[in-house]
Amino acid sequence: MPSSAEKRATYRRLHESGCFVIPNPWDIGTARYMQGLGFNALASTSAGYAFSLGLPDGAVTRDAMLAHFRELVAVTDVPINADFENGYADAPEAVAESVRLCIATGVAGLSIEDSTSDPAIPLYDFDLAVARVRAARAAVDKAGGDVVFTARSEGFVRGRPDLDETVRRLKAFADAGADCLYAPGIKTREDIAAVVKAVCASLLSAKALRASVNACRAFCFSPSTV
Repeated sequence: MPSSAEKRATYRRLHESGCFVIPNPWDIGTARYMQGLGFNALASTSAGYAFSLGLPDGAVTRDAMLAHFRELVAVTDVPINADFENGYADAPEAVAESVRLCIATGVAGLSIEDSTSDPAIPLYDFDLAVARVRAARAAVDKAGGDVVFTARSEGFVRGRPDLDETVRRLKAFADAGADCLYAPGIKTREDIAAVVKAVCASLLSAKALRASVNACRAFCFSPSTV
């Protein structure tokens, strides 16, 4: 079985080489099955795993989710991307600690979203959301920098379907160090194209170039992941 470092290198090469399809297993059996179908990488689903346990989305504890990641990594030869919800924390420093623990499971990639899980205030304040991404980036770098880090803006699936605000957040997340950008819930071809064009066109620095390219891929291969 490939090492964690080898899986991470493979996962990064997949992003650099072009669009690819990454399905969402929710347990050991579906992970093995999807790998057997020939997929080159797999991405966990927080909702799918919760539902498989008879729980609502968001009800799985951090420890249980980390154990789930370890299981998926242990039974597969392909890279695993971790749907790590909001990092199980509000404060940036606590997000960084969660990211450290997530990386230790052996995953090749992970995502952090800007959702608070509070229906009354569904998204973190802009500045806090950006600080959380910056803290996650620092934790990834401290761990070696080889894990692919995706920052998600959740407005379209949390009752705040504001295209301009989504673009603003994605641009800021790229500047804060995200490798990939993802805004779930954007469904029309026109809206997807508008977001990708706006995000990619604005990211001109060398630091953000990788994120701008991968923004396009994130929208292409995972339009419905939750």
